[in-house]
Amino acid sequence: DADKRTTRVAIVVSILIVAVVGYYCYLVNRPAKEAEEIELTVIDEVLLRNLAHDYPPTVKEVIKYHNEITQCLYNEKPEQEDFENLLRRDRELYDNSLLLNNEWETHKINLLAEITAFQNAKRKLSGAKAGASTDVDYFEKDGYSFARIPCRYTIMEGTDSTTTLHIFLLRKDANGHWKIYG
Repeated sequence: DADKRTTRVAIVVSILIVAVVGYYCYLVNRPAKEAEEIELTVIDEVLLRNLAHDYPPTVKEVIKYHNEITQCLYNEKPEQEDFENLLRRDRELYDNSLLLNNEWETHKINLLAEITAFQNAKRKLSGAKAGASTDVDYFEKDGYSFARIPCRYTIMEGTDSTTTLHIFLLRKDANGHWKIYG
């Protein structure tokens, strides 16, 4: 009787050990749950760029990023916090002399009024295209490196579109970054 009992206990313990080892193997080898994908808005994508580590390397790329910010400001109807973050990010692309002549509060108020009037007129900035790299005009003046680049903006108002041409003037700063000068 004692041998039967010992045999049964040994069988039960063996089954438990196999079950525990089997469950452990299952847990270790099961596929991990995929992290939930977070949907980023256009604004989020624009604001994710860290200019301290990833400043646009060329005149064209500076204007291209400026245009992405501009399209978010005019077309996306950002909340107040995003509006201010977009404006701050845009100002990181500005030359110090432009910043000195364009104080934060005044810039914010004027831009908000301009965007509100733009949206109230049912306009949409449907395109912003910086000129080709070959369109950039580089020159030196007063010991500074400057560059001019054309940029075309397409504005939709109902079914009508208007294209305007802006010429951006950029100046290279002490860190070798092209900054919007005017």
